[in-house]
Amino acid sequence: MLGQAPEHTDLYVGRTAEHEALVSTLTSHRLTTLTGVGGVGKSRLAAETLRSLPPAAAAAVGTCRWADLGALPDARRLIGTVAEAVGFADHTPGLPLDALCGWLLDRRVLLVLDSCEHLLTACRELIADLLTACPDLTVLATSRQQLGVRGEVTLEVGPLAPDSDAFTLFIDRAVAVAPALRMRHARQDEDAKEICALLDGIPLALELASAQLMHHPLGELPHRLRTQQAELRASSHVWPRRHRSLRAAIGWSHELCAPLERLLWARLSVFRATFDEESARSVCSGGPLSSDGVAVALAGLTAKCVVSRAADGRLRLLESVREYGWMWLGELGQRATAQDRHAEHFLALARSADTGWLGPEQVGWYRRIGAAHHDLCAALDHLMGVRPEQAAELAGLVGFFWSCCGHLREAHAYLGRALGLSRTHSPARDRAQWALGVASVLQGEHQQAARIGRRCARDAARSDNVEGQLAAAYLLGITHLLSGEAHEALAVAGEALGRVSRPPFASPSALRCHLVQVFALTGLGRLDEAERMAVSLRAGCSDRDECWTRAYTDYQLALIALAKDDPGRAARHARAMLEGKHSLGDSFGVALGMDLLAAAAAADGQGETAALLSGTSETYWRSVGHSQRGMPELRDVRETCRHRARAAAGEAAFERAFRRGAEADPGSVLTLAIEGHLPSRA
Repeated sequence: MLGQAPEHTDLYVGRTAEHEALVSTLTSHRLTTLTGVGGVGKSRLAAETLRSLPPAAAAAVGTCRWADLGALPDARRLIGTVAEAVGFADHTPGLPLDALCGWLLDRRVLLVLDSCEHLLTACRELIADLLTACPDLTVLATSRQQLGVRGEVTLEVGPLAPDSDAFTLFIDRAVAVAPALRMRHARQDEDAKEICALLDGIPLALELASAQLMHHPLGELPHRLRTQQAELRASSHVWPRRHRSLRAAIGWSHELCAPLERLLWARLSVFRATFDEESARSVCSGGPLSSDGVAVALAGLTAKCVVSRAADGRLRLLESVREYGWMWLGELGQRATAQDRHAEHFLALARSADTGWLGPEQVGWYRRIGAAHHDLCAALDHLMGVRPEQAAELAGLVGFFWSCCGHLREAHAYLGRALGLSRTHSPARDRAQWALGVASVLQGEHQQAARIGRRCARDAARSDNVEGQLAAAYLLGITHLLSGEAHEALAVAGEALGRVSRPPFASPSALRCHLVQVFALTGLGRLDEAERMAVSLRAGCSDRDECWTRAYTDYQLALIALAKDDPGRAARHARAMLEGKHSLGDSFGVALGMDLLAAAAAADGQGETAALLSGTSETYWRSVGHSQRGMPELRDVRETCRHRARAAAGEAAFERAFRRGAEADPGSVLTLAIEGHLPSRA
């Protein structure tokens, strides 16, 4: 799960002393760095320690949030990755570091920054700033070298003892490959211990070595390892001993792979994060490696522990293994080709997601776009340098997805860069310009969004782009709505729909324009018209399993029900909205829904429940960088909610319940809210 320590199901061996030392330093120092060579088990030690923290230590360090930095090629997305890990979906237009510090300012959090070694300077500066600004923050970093931050405590993670813990680990992994070793004899134990010694007890090296038992008897492995290490010593590159041990194990695994497995290993290194078999087939096939051949070679690499499987079933190369593959991809002269194929694949993915936005797989597409985030960024970075027009297309396609699922700031940044590089007028560039406008209005930059919206409208009219005209009308409409201009919003959406005569479900932009009309009618107090239109749109969305628009129709229907003094119906629609927005990963939408559910509870006389929901709502609003936002009419709903809740619960009970909601895990409150299991007395 995002922001949480990775899960492991295999045997974890030893590290008792390191575990105790880490618990001690975490509770007595604000910055601890686990150092050691690649593959020695720094990340695993951190994950296992955090999973088994004693209650007192867990209370002292607070909520654990895990940021995997290994997928970042450089420091540009460092703050965004950390923000995502700590649950901050930044919707602000200001400096990202200031916004992140504001979110963490009064939160007790243990932030894990995993794999800092390639971003040392940036990590050093970020950690220093965060520790200065956020008094209740504790940081645990893993790195191949110390960070050099004042107050840093460094714990070196050494290899496992070859004749004890390393032996236990190797035998456990070996038996999984060669079950006959359960009944091994003394000579085989000696061979196993020699392997552990030759590999210096480095866990990743031991796992790779154990996988070779599929092809060679245990007794052959020590000789093969000695030969590999001798070749490394004779090479022109001077490797420190423990680095040499891991390099020997990786190189040995590489030699024992079939030729097509080696080729696939190299090509897979172009992926920055986890991937699935479909993506591997698309990106890595070609030449002697057919699509079916990719599947066969992938199975072989997985069996050899070169490719590992994450808890969610997706595949990945561990960083040391990926580095080796990337080196070989360079030796093969195929890096540029692989990056081109990678970018083409993720551009095709984005096109498919855009085409499927209005269909029954909408939620699935949001999740696929979310899972591919690091690789979509890598594809954008590559295309910026080689094909800027395609970069603009890709940014325009993913920009709307990113804007409502936690990556708004990145959407804005990539769209701005892509548009600056794109010089050719095209529908793809128009789409990117529109997406930048949406990102701007969601950041609260209404004037900029209005300028972009007007430009989009002019460009679409000049090129007779009907979908572009509707898209521009939607952008201008929501900008008017968020500025309190419901009349103007209704007019711009109505004029666009009148010009092109599009029914609601003819296209995504047509549907969004109809939604703008619902919002505008509600804002103007024309509740019966708004309700009829919202009910109709919601029914159409339900028929198509469309989620994004349906959630906003539920939002409007909840508002209308509150205005008509029907708190029960308002609560049902608010819960439906929360369920939809939660499934899309839309924290902004969840914050809106929490406000409405709190108002429904207050209107129903459930003062303490309303107070608790209001407290959690405030947490969600802070998680997007704002105190509270939304359409102007929502301000009155909030004020009425607080007044009614205080009257129903009493001042003291209201404050207690509000604090409980603000301090509770927001995800837990959200789950109870969606299920309708919140108590009437909080």
